[in-house]
Amino acid sequence: MPDDRPDRHFDNDRIVYKTIRVEPLTPTIGAEIFDIDLAQTLTAQQFDEIHAALMRHAVIFFRDQQLTIEQHKAFGRRFGELDIHPTSRMAGHPEVIEIKADENSKYIAGEVWHSDVTASPTPPMGSILYMHQTPANGGGDTLFVNMYRAYETLAEPVRKMIDGLTAIHDGDRVWRGRQKKTVPGELPRSEHPVVRIHPVTGRRALYVNRNFTEQIVGLSRLESDAILDMLYRHSERDDFKCRFKWRPNSIAFWDNRCTMHQAMWDYYPQKRYGHRVTVAGTKP
Repeated sequence: MPDDRPDRHFDNDRIVYKTIRVEPLTPTIGAEIFDIDLAQTLTAQQFDEIHAALMRHAVIFFRDQQLTIEQHKAFGRRFGELDIHPTSRMAGHPEVIEIKADENSKYIAGEVWHSDVTASPTPPMGSILYMHQTPANGGGDTLFVNMYRAYETLAEPVRKMIDGLTAIHDGDRVWRGRQKKTVPGELPRSEHPVVRIHPVTGRRALYVNRNFTEQIVGLSRLESDAILDMLYRHSERDDFKCRFKWRPNSIAFWDNRCTMHQAMWDYYPQKRYGHRVTVAGTKP
């Protein structure tokens, strides 16, 4: 069942877990989920509890999972229709993105703080990354940041200033620009609120990122750059973050509507390989 329905009600204070065990990573963001086999079809209660943990912690992690590609996609589909990435599609499985780096890589996907594909008119609700191979000598962690807290800890005059503003998010600057990909046709470019309201929790979150956000609408480039840089530096504070250390057969499931993430490329020339499915979202 899709998450992006504004009629859903989420009560953080009434969560009781009966089918899973949830261990928070930090007080602010992230939790590991235990006592669940994601290769099996989830019961309604298991689904509800995993969904509740995601809503409470913004990103959740699972260890020691053994999933086929079809089981990975089936897990994602429990949360909504799967999104098709504008530029990266696995042969035979267009819903799957291969996340990979090795001795031939010139860059890695995700090394700049971002929320996934915010250039899309309907950015993804969430992303589910299943890591198959991790660097032999360590490294390759992923960092996540809580964008609710980033918004809520801004000074009140700043919150008042940015509430109601919108910004342009451009795919061309990422895929043809920084990543130098040869991509036929037009890439997505969209206008989204600088502060979005989460459709399930009702909380406000900052919704700009260094990767895709180009300019705040109605401001000069100088004004926009100054405000965006301040928001980026504020949101990347350590006390809003958690850090996940990958092991083979680990899964991270993050809510793109209220988080950003950054992949560490500190393992060159070691290899890192995984599959990601992305759950479709709605217009912010």
